[in-house]
Amino acid sequence: MDVYDDLGIRKVINGLATVTTLGGSIIPPEVMGAMAEAARYFVDVDELQHKIGERIAQWTHNEAAYICCGAAAGIAVATAACIAGTDPAKSSRLPHTEGMKNQVIVHKHGRVGFDYSIKQAGGVLVEIGDETGTTVEDMEKAINEKTAAIFYFYRPHVMELQLPLDKGIQVAKKYDIPVVVDAAAQIPPVENLWWYTQQGADLAIFSGGKGLRGPQSSGLIVGRKDLIDACAFNSCPRISIGRPMKVGKEEMVGLMAAVKRYLNLDHKKLMQTYEDQVQYIRDAFKDMEHVSTKRNFPSEAGQPMPRAELIFDEEKLGKTRNDILRELREGEPSIALAGAGNNGIYVNPQTLEPGQEEIIVRRIKEIIQEITS
Repeated sequence: MDVYDDLGIRKVINGLATVTTLGGSIIPPEVMGAMAEAARYFVDVDELQHKIGERIAQWTHNEAAYICCGAAAGIAVATAACIAGTDPAKSSRLPHTEGMKNQVIVHKHGRVGFDYSIKQAGGVLVEIGDETGTTVEDMEKAINEKTAAIFYFYRPHVMELQLPLDKGIQVAKKYDIPVVVDAAAQIPPVENLWWYTQQGADLAIFSGGKGLRGPQSSGLIVGRKDLIDACAFNSCPRISIGRPMKVGKEEMVGLMAAVKRYLNLDHKKLMQTYEDQVQYIRDAFKDMEHVSTKRNFPSEAGQPMPRAELIFDEEKLGKTRNDILRELREGEPSIALAGAGNNGIYVNPQTLEPGQEEIIVRRIKEIIQEITS
């Protein structure tokens, strides 16, 4: 019996994604080991944060790095850094930013709920563009003496109607305004850990508990040293807007171990594993009536990873896709998958343990055969 059994909580096979509602990702043993080691001692957390930041920055070809308690917290402290810098008087007033540079430019197309974190730190959102696209003129018209930053919520599949990042960076440099990229789920590819900043973005933010497979309550900010210093200045252990967003020594060390592990992975081999799992699922249903399959690419977050897509003939089956998803979730074992279109499901291999694709196939076949028998 494990802790979940003791609490009466069902464990879930996650073929959905690295979503927070299911706990992000499975932490590898070497990361757990690093966290357990970190828990054994007291240290100066500022010194630890600084030393780990230096090491991760070196590994990822960045000027500086900072560990936050998740990507949403990273958005908040990055906003605070752009508005208040390292000015104690300004920092102590957050989120009350009247009289400061507090406007943050975002694209109307591609808005996400996580921009709430900008407002949480006192940022005032200024939308640019519309459903037909965004121009350089749109961005320049929005810039004024109160502009603190330009944010990009980078999702490859929704970028076509936003001003391209390189053009946005050019405008920002012209007016000396920092560009912050929320790339929470944009791992893989591994190169993204330095790609945004090498394009000229001033800060890039990643989730620690998604593709990196670090602690769920961790995130990584990389970029300009002065802005990274300002992120730290506005964060725990200081009494500031970031004080409730505490990162423990265990999460700091754990994320450092996770980044090191991820950088050293054989990424070609990992992607082939995903391809093999997708192909296994497709092969398993190739001769089944009322079910068709295809390889879906990229993933739901625009990552360069495949998914298996199963499409059901709901009329012939006499059961809807949503019925099948519900039975999978409520069955034994509990399986979480995502809906695809109106009558299909996705199976995402990124969060599957080896062999779990076989369990998913078996359960879907059991459900369908119950219908057709």
